[in-house]
Amino acid sequence: MSGALSHIRVLDLSRVLAGPWAGQILADLGAEVLKVERPGTGDDTRHWGPPFLRGANGENTSEAAYYLCANRNKKSLTVDFTQAEGQRIIRDLAAQSDILLENFKVGGLAAYGLDYASLREINPRLIYCSITGFGQDGPYAQRPGYDFMIQGLGGLMSLTGRSAGEEGAGPIKVGVALVDILTGLYAATSVLAALAHRDQSGLGQYIDLALLDVQVACLANQAQNYLTSGVAPCRIGNAHPNIVPYQDFPSADGDFILTVGNDGQFRRFCEVAGHGEWASDPRFATNQSRVIHRDVLIPLIRQVTVFKTTAEWIAALEVAGVPCGPINDLAKVFDDPQVQARGLKLVLPHPLAGSVPQVASPIRLSLTPVEYRNAPPLLGEHTDAVLAERLGLGTATIAELRERQVI
Repeated sequence: MSGALSHIRVLDLSRVLAGPWAGQILADLGAEVLKVERPGTGDDTRHWGPPFLRGANGENTSEAAYYLCANRNKKSLTVDFTQAEGQRIIRDLAAQSDILLENFKVGGLAAYGLDYASLREINPRLIYCSITGFGQDGPYAQRPGYDFMIQGLGGLMSLTGRSAGEEGAGPIKVGVALVDILTGLYAATSVLAALAHRDQSGLGQYIDLALLDVQVACLANQAQNYLTSGVAPCRIGNAHPNIVPYQDFPSADGDFILTVGNDGQFRRFCEVAGHGEWASDPRFATNQSRVIHRDVLIPLIRQVTVFKTTAEWIAALEVAGVPCGPINDLAKVFDDPQVQARGLKLVLPHPLAGSVPQVASPIRLSLTPVEYRNAPPLLGEHTDAVLAERLGLGTATIAELRERQVI
């Protein structure tokens, strides 16, 4: 079966995470993604290690794990588009492409004739997606934007961390570059919408995506809580601002998570906990009352949960239909039978290491399933093939370009 996007070609000028994440999604769905990198150095994340992929003899290769997480199914070609010949190569490839992804600073590609206005002239069907920290306009447009900075500026770190007054209180970033990942998801969604529009109109369009915009949009219920009440939410650790009990609790051998979503689940939890009277207490009978009286209820629950192990709580609560779960490290995540059953770890052949582990795409399409065609490419691995097949350049011409360090 061909992938859903097997008829689409993507020219990916982006680097680090947000743009490459979008490119990998499109590549997994079958698109041909040409990853353009700087000769000699490539994507910054190739060097963001350790850890690095280990070779057959246990030695470190040049491939950082960070780079490997976001560049599967792509072809890598190296082009120096600060040179006129390099600009010509990019323009010729853009003329044949459906989508262009880039995350240079605002106006950064205009000097090379690779901005949307220039490329639209040679390919009106081109969908051009720009990813920046703050967008193409506004007082911050020229500032560089990085995930950690945006998590702070965009409000996420005001919500993440222990409550004021607790030991270890203070702002905490999310443990992965979540804003970059979410921006990559929004980029892929935007591109697919633009493709659908092009099917009707025949025209491409420009997409302006900003990390800050994505961060604020993804505050979701917390943003709406503020806009509705006028009260800025504060950090409350692992608790939920609108649902109680919905947080971690100590057990006899660690901790577990209890996620009670409605009053019926709360009643069943109380029965398992041996305190059926809590469910009829007017302070706890409804979620609204539990939210108001959380300072009373949560200590009562904590006094009970410490008398059983995490496994015992999970076994009892699952039988009662009360949502709960452990707090796993990544070793336990990939050992989990559900994770294994869903095939979330996969292995692809790799020219340096023999094989490379990967995390599978969560997208499950019945007719056009995700394809795992190749591992994240070596730097410039496909330069000669792409220039020959797509642009018709001969061996001598390619050798001359390489000698002049254009590629």
